[in-house]
Amino acid sequence: MDFLQTEFNFTLPKGYVDETGTVHKQGIMRLATAADEIMPLRDARVQQNPAYLSIILLSRVVTSLGSLKMITPRVIEELYTSDFSYLQELYNRINQNGANVIKTQCPKCDHSFEIEAETLGE
Repeated sequence: MDFLQTEFNFTLPKGYVDETGTVHKQGIMRLATAADEIMPLRDARVQQNPAYLSIILLSRVVTSLGSLKMITPRVIEELYTSDFSYLQELYNRINQNGANVIKTQCPKCDHSFEIEAETLGE
């Protein structure tokens, strides 16, 4: 039986700082659905500024971040740019590849392999 992984753990490089000064770094992102990509197109903020699509989309697929109760577009807006870029790259990897892996190659022997991105930097 095949197993489809639909949720992926992540750790933000810097972390979201809430109004009390608490830093939230650990989170979960789920695979996107067709509705996740289509529904934000109806949002007035996206119609006025197409770049806002990423904000809405990430707020729909990031299901948890630290101890926050809800992930809203406002939370995504207030991320540091390195964290926002990290989430965009994660979104692309898991929704295009179906896994949070990066294809790489050994510089010494040229052997190609995949590494799970969450293990990088640990």
